[in-house]
Amino acid sequence: MTQIQSICVYCGSGSGLSPIYVEIAQALGEIMGKAGLRLVFGGGKHGLMGTVAQSVLDAGGHVTGVIPDFLLEREGEFRELSELVVTKNMHERKQQMFEKSDAFVALPGGIGTLEEIVEMMTWAQLGRHKKPIVLANIDGFWEPLVALLEHMRQEEFIRKGLEVTYRIANRIEDVLPKLNEQVG
Repeated sequence: MTQIQSICVYCGSGSGLSPIYVEIAQALGEIMGKAGLRLVFGGGKHGLMGTVAQSVLDAGGHVTGVIPDFLLEREGEFRELSELVVTKNMHERKQQMFEKSDAFVALPGGIGTLEEIVEMMTWAQLGRHKKPIVLANIDGFWEPLVALLEHMRQEEFIRKGLEVTYRIANRIEDVLPKLNEQVG
């Protein structure tokens, strides 16, 4: 991979308590759309997912939503998307999101967001991909995860040869530069 063209953004289907979460989702979408980067996301129209997708679309960008059929009604069909991929289950959804993406970003979110970004870290750790990963640690949202990963290193569960490669962006403007640092 020489250049990032599509970014999978994992984030909440809710908006969270802090208004900054919605602001950063809008800002990242605008940055991506203006840069001509394609968004790949979970396909829902609510919460941060819907916010980042709508922002990319508003900035003239391309948005691919990937959603399992059982979530279509619950998450709400997002008709304005450039492309909607409906899968049979969550496993197929995650595989499609992986295949359609050159990089991964985690905005604030819940258990699903955590599970998705950690899976990409695991796949990278096991040598299944070398795609860039960034935690958008705005307002310190991902600090508990970063501390846990450091604890795992200290306890040698993450050891030499099994490093977890990712970058941390403490400002939304730093997400793309942090992704590009990892492109090889």
